[in-house]
Amino acid sequence: MYETQSFSSLVEINNTVLSQTSKDLLHGLKIQHNDRWYICGDLALNEGQLPHKLINSSPEDTDYQLLAKAAMLLVQDKVEQPITITTGFPYSTYYIYKDKAVEFFQRTHLLDYDASTFNAGNRKKAMLEVQKVDVIPEIVGCTIAIRKGEPPVSGSFFVFSCGFGTFESILSTDSGIIEQTMVSTLGIRYAVNLMINELKSKYYLEFRNVHQIDDAFQRGYIFLNRQNIDLREIRKTAIQTYYHEVISPNLRGVINDSNLVKTNRIYLCGGAMYYQELVDCFIEEFGSFTQITVMDNPESQASKGYALNSLRLGYGKIKSAVGIDIGNATTIVTNFTGEIV
Repeated sequence: MYETQSFSSLVEINNTVLSQTSKDLLHGLKIQHNDRWYICGDLALNEGQLPHKLINSSPEDTDYQLLAKAAMLLVQDKVEQPITITTGFPYSTYYIYKDKAVEFFQRTHLLDYDASTFNAGNRKKAMLEVQKVDVIPEIVGCTIAIRKGEPPVSGSFFVFSCGFGTFESILSTDSGIIEQTMVSTLGIRYAVNLMINELKSKYYLEFRNVHQIDDAFQRGYIFLNRQNIDLREIRKTAIQTYYHEVISPNLRGVINDSNLVKTNRIYLCGGAMYYQELVDCFIEEFGSFTQITVMDNPESQASKGYALNSLRLGYGKIKSAVGIDIGNATTIVTNFTGEIV
């Protein structure tokens, strides 16, 4: 049903020859933008000096446009043109960036890329016609994926989504969302920064940025001065501190008696839900009186919801529906490979 591809949301200018450095296009994204060559994703992680990504960037920013082009490039030979794209933003920036995103996406895109990174080819061009564009809040994308997923979920439920840049909540009902339950606050980057401060008191971190430290945060270890430093306990403490300082206070007005009358179901989405330490915090606070479900592939729920929204907008043209989630840590693009069950 779904085909989902994901890559790190990192970019860096790179004009060097990178021949046969990757196994495929996904791992060898080298794209031309405004007459400059950039590496993206895994290639930026492996070959870049200091790859970066602005937090919650605007559609007018170079990094956003590069990641969008990379996502479109990955599906251009898998879809039937013209296509419909849905994307989204955290609620805090949704109204600011919505029109700018439509303006950027809704056109015919000429995608210049270097295929020599993964085969014997060279510079190539691909064309992708985007006929329709919709922009919705990320948390709404997650809600669509839950309601239209396998199995579909009906009735009322809370959705919590935690990514690198943002944590969000919403109460979804069969008639729509309840606006007063919307929370949009700091994401797991808060915990990564806590870990950075802890490490800085003991080690020299060179010039590594928060995105590079996030990679170590996920792995649970880092090499500093040729020492393998176990980060698991530091990470656990940082995540627990983040939860109690940021998430829990913001949810006090959401998980209240009035809303619990409507539902006691909570669905957890977003890449940060892979950290069991974070899930345990939700269970400790809410587990005794709610039903908590961690979604399968929690990081891809927004992208799947976007693709389902594109399917609706495109009048059921399954091969022309695409969802693109340009996250602060990971960019995810989803299209359909078969019939909708």
